[in-house]
Amino acid sequence: MSRVPTISLVMSVYNAGRFLRPAMESVLAQTYGDVEYVVIDDGSTDDSPKVLREYAGRDSRVRLTCRENRGLTVTLNEALGQARGEFVARMDGDDISLPDRFETQLAALRADPSLVCVGGHFELIDEKGRLLTRLRPPTDDPSIQKLLLAGHTAICHPAAMMRRDAVSRAGNYDPYFKTTQDLDLWLRLGEVGRLGNVPKVVLQFRQHGGSVSETKREEQRRFGREACERAWKRRGITDGKFEADEPWRPGPDRASRHAFALRYGWWGFNSGARNTALAYGAKAVRIAPWKTAGWKLLGAALVKPMPHIDTPGALTS
Repeated sequence: MSRVPTISLVMSVYNAGRFLRPAMESVLAQTYGDVEYVVIDDGSTDDSPKVLREYAGRDSRVRLTCRENRGLTVTLNEALGQARGEFVARMDGDDISLPDRFETQLAALRADPSLVCVGGHFELIDEKGRLLTRLRPPTDDPSIQKLLLAGHTAICHPAAMMRRDAVSRAGNYDPYFKTTQDLDLWLRLGEVGRLGNVPKVVLQFRQHGGSVSETKREEQRRFGREACERAWKRRGITDGKFEADEPWRPGPDRASRHAFALRYGWWGFNSGARNTALAYGAKAVRIAPWKTAGWKLLGAALVKPMPHIDTPGALTS
């Protein structure tokens, strides 16, 4: 592409081969098409580079770099350095953007010049694409800022669209943060402008065993706390309280896996997704067949009517 696009999508890919095709299809099929796709394969050892080269050969808007592994934060900054658009959208190689996501977020940013970053509502799906729940973070800046300062990522990272000049003024991603780099960036962006979320679902956010949040959950808590402590110091906050101590992905122990199977199953039930409730009810029973909670979930999924209105899950931390 020789012409400067309006939006630059930046995507870091690492071993996302089994989810990469639906992810790429979702961004290439957006209703708003004045987009370049800055994709860096960060040293994948699966078939991700092959899949990405296929898409780069098919669509000239895809600007692909394949190189050795350097880590997510470094890769995102490298992609930002290649981006040319006025606006930068984020996306991961295992998630799915809804067709009008870019159009909706761009309209919000153009309607309010004080907005520097906007996310949106999103759905949590599992590795098989089954609906878990729909999450609706607040749309107004004060509520978002309050949650961020307590450690909650009130803007879903792969659902975000930002003004590129504001990201530059905020200092891009801080290489110190190997994880939770999004929380740190949102806190700094919130000091140069307003933050928001569009009040509609714009992304399906996939939960699976190989995701960063599941493999490095304790490290995320530590970096999250430090991001908040730095923001408290910058803003002169003396009574800050970090609330996001509880991991929101399962650990390797039986108790954690059982608890999250129940959580995901009831989320699915309350979202009207019977197959999800059945799958996680059965999983909870397999993990701990002597506990009644799993049998209760499985029974409800088998015989009870599904709710007509979904109940959103808790905000991710």
